[in-house]
Amino acid sequence: MSVEFGIIGVDHRHILGMAQGMLEVGARLRSYWTAGTPQPLAGFIRQFPDTPRVDDRRAILEDPRISLVLIASPPDQRAALSIEAMQHGKDVMVDKPGCISGHELAQLREVQAETARIWSVNFSERFEVRSVTRATELVRQGRIGRVVQTLGIGPHRLNAATRPDWFFQPARYGGILNDIAVHQIDQFLHFTGLRDAAITHAVVGNFGNPDRPDFQDFGEIVLAAQGAHGYIRVDWFTPDAQTNWGDGRLFVLGTEGTIELRKYLDLSGRPGQDHLFLVNGTENIYLDCSDAPLPYFGNLLADLRDRTETTCPQAHTFKVCALALEAQELATRGVGATMPARAAQAF
Repeated sequence: MSVEFGIIGVDHRHILGMAQGMLEVGARLRSYWTAGTPQPLAGFIRQFPDTPRVDDRRAILEDPRISLVLIASPPDQRAALSIEAMQHGKDVMVDKPGCISGHELAQLREVQAETARIWSVNFSERFEVRSVTRATELVRQGRIGRVVQTLGIGPHRLNAATRPDWFFQPARYGGILNDIAVHQIDQFLHFTGLRDAAITHAVVGNFGNPDRPDFQDFGEIVLAAQGAHGYIRVDWFTPDAQTNWGDGRLFVLGTEGTIELRKYLDLSGRPGQDHLFLVNGTENIYLDCSDAPLPYFGNLLADLRDRTETTCPQAHTFKVCALALEAQELATRGVGATMPARAAQAF
């Protein structure tokens, strides 16, 4: 089965990895549509110079040759565009966050069930990071025993001058926990093998951007589940002198050992990215994971053909989104603040 895909929205640079990943497993990019001239557009054209741009997204939605639609529009448009694509018989890969409200998530659940389409949120900090693939293999081999905690850190560089207006408006991008920490929530459930968790602590803050009072530049979450806990910290404080956009790190604690991932750089001096450190009762090793595969895209291609869920169970995708939305709803501003007493919105 050959798969042809179209793109709706190139408003976030994640679309570059999403499209390239599908091309590398044999899918064909037929066309794209985007509104206006978003900042990533020039880079998109450089990377995919032969891809035609259509004037109306309906040209993609109504093209019978296109079975998959990739979406990287502004976050407040992604749910509606996903629903529109599924109702046109298309499977969907959408940039995170896939939605920004509980109401949108409920609509997505309903339409996905009605259409039996695949709605895949590209959790790129797992699906596009080779060291996470290798860590998954080691955990499944039992090299650190049963996973009892994950600690995920997601610092990012702000690059405020290049950001669009919607980036600083929580009502449009969904807030820092829903936007960034959704990655670490995904990894907590993935490595523990759990299907659900409770948000026991959630905080957001604005500590470095007083000129943008509604922007959230810091957030943290504590997760609790049967037999496991998780801690998440995300922020927009990557220093300018750092060589990468963020020193993303993941610690996986098991009953018999630990794994640490330095996903994007090693401050101690090792070149490249995808650094893994494992310690257990008999091993204390470093692994360069740059040769590990990225199975997400190939698995998605197989799922499109076979109507299976080898890439990521649909229930997992919905649960990760629900927990991120719940954390965002519960969060209050300020370091050390506790959750409000009011009940969370039901997701």
